[in-house]
Amino acid sequence: MSTSEKPKMLSGTRVLVTGATGYTGTVLVKKLVAQGARVRAIARASSNLTPFQGLDIEWVRGDVFDPQVIQQAMVGIEYVLHVAAAYREAKITDETYYNVHVKSTQLLAQEALKTPGFKRFVHVSTVGVHGHIDEPPADEDYRFSPGDVYQRTKAEAEIWIRDFAKQTGLQFSVVRPAAIYGPGDKRLLKVFKMAAKPVFPLFGNGQGLYHLIHVDDLTDIFILAAIHPSAQGEVFIAGNKAPSRLQEIASTIAQELGNKRLTFIRFPAWPLFVAADLCEAICKPLGIEPPIYRRRVAFFTKDRAFRTDKLARLLGYTNGIEVADGLRTTTQWYQKEGWL
Repeated sequence: MSTSEKPKMLSGTRVLVTGATGYTGTVLVKKLVAQGARVRAIARASSNLTPFQGLDIEWVRGDVFDPQVIQQAMVGIEYVLHVAAAYREAKITDETYYNVHVKSTQLLAQEALKTPGFKRFVHVSTVGVHGHIDEPPADEDYRFSPGDVYQRTKAEAEIWIRDFAKQTGLQFSVVRPAAIYGPGDKRLLKVFKMAAKPVFPLFGNGQGLYHLIHVDDLTDIFILAAIHPSAQGEVFIAGNKAPSRLQEIASTIAQELGNKRLTFIRFPAWPLFVAADLCEAICKPLGIEPPIYRRRVAFFTKDRAFRTDKLARLLGYTNGIEVADGLRTTTQWYQKEGWL
């Protein structure tokens, strides 16, 4: 596949997507439908399907870790794109993280082995399994050092499916996305809002290296990991060609916003870590969202920089959206929608 081509599922291909109603899943499902794939998606009973009105999608309602739901969803499926994730909220239990990340992976993979004509399982992990990168950049073989229950269960699920595939011959590939951004994203919106203010705080003594991936590129990578022969059995870190410093990211956003006053000030990180630990210890047992999380402090203090050239070497893929361009268009979208 040449780098100029967008990866596409063949029309009529039967694809199961988990996490379809999340930010990345929504973009992926709409892209697959546009390509003519026969899309089946799992969604909880409480999920809002309004954004998918008019699209030819077969919905299976229920939990992704329910064996009966999985059995129903897997009938006749050729590809699984396992995007589902339990995002960090105070009300989410450790058991939920395990169920959504590990148990669901086990059920889907076991059912895939029983499915005639099944071709490949694309397991979506996260670069968070690596934790802080001591000597950046890291590649796919860098040691695992997950820092919280989200990352630990993501790591457990990835390790499990790689071992399971080795034992059973399941066709699979793993994608570890870097920080996902693009129009409609809410998780990195806080950075855009901070860049609109006069002062942008930096914490700790780290380099502030951060790796981004635009959602349009990421969903292309998911599809490519499913259909490319050389992706079989491989793990790919999905990120832009090079990491960006937080100062660079904020400066690009501020420039697009016309914010010429942006000033960076560095603060020690340890008081925030102490405050975060206290907030979490008090708020989580009560099911209240803490005003500050340890992971939010870590966002500013940990270096997350990776080598992403494996996608180009093995699959011939290069990202279509450069960081600066992606940040500018995302900023414009936020402004148009009144989010900034």
